[in-house]
Amino acid sequence: MKNHRFRLMATALAATALLAGACGDDASGDSGGASIDETTTTAAPLSTESTATTVATTTTEAPDEPDLVPEPAFEGELAGLFSIAEASCGDAEVSGSYFRMLQPGGSATDGPFVPNTDSTCVDPSFTPLLPGSDGGFISGGFQPAPDPPFDADGNGLARSVTAPTPFFGVAFAVSSEDEGAAPLITATEGTLTGELSGWTANYATLVFGQGTPKPDGSLPGLTSELSGSIDPATGAYVLDWASQIVGGSFDQFTGIWHLEGVFVAEG
Repeated sequence: MKNHRFRLMATALAATALLAGACGDDASGDSGGASIDETTTTAAPLSTESTATTVATTTTEAPDEPDLVPEPAFEGELAGLFSIAEASCGDAEVSGSYFRMLQPGGSATDGPFVPNTDSTCVDPSFTPLLPGSDGGFISGGFQPAPDPPFDADGNGLARSVTAPTPFFGVAFAVSSEDEGAAPLITATEGTLTGELSGWTANYATLVFGQGTPKPDGSLPGLTSELSGSIDPATGAYVLDWASQIVGGSFDQFTGIWHLEGVFVAEG
């Protein structure tokens, strides 16, 4: 009995060994099976968090500057030369510098005016003025008449402000005399005012104060204060005034003066 159990166990062990060997040969020696190489790739982990470097740019703004308005070139008391531009009066429109004489009782704008027989203007009530040797009148200084102020025929000899100007056969000459204050013109935002009491016309051996105000400070008759304008950038100016004539053959007539030109500051 014992021998019979032993043989059965030995037979079972032998069968198990044969089956294990057959399975081992199939797993390693079957040339018809596919061989798979598996490659394991390790990917870098994706960053779910992006770190951005922010460069802070600081802009420094310049402080607001006030609007700068250039100072007018001609403002305040004007010391220098007011040049006198020659009149242009070949037609009804008159420009430049001129003199007119208003009859007593007339209007400074409507006349009646005295026609000058020596005028070269189409309208002979306008007497054209020409610049003198200085080119015009000086604000801030005197331009007196020479000594003697007249020639033998009564023509005025002063010629620094204007050239001697024929008027009914005799030339009048303009000067600025120290009987009045020195001419002084002031500009205020393009408007001209001032002192012309020393403006003098020498005519037919007589001396006429033709400025404004009169040397005593008065404004008789139609004598008006000086008025005018100036371009603050270029110095181009216009001046107007009226001055009553006292004495002589034109007593109580009124001189109307209109000057145009360019102001040139001294220095």
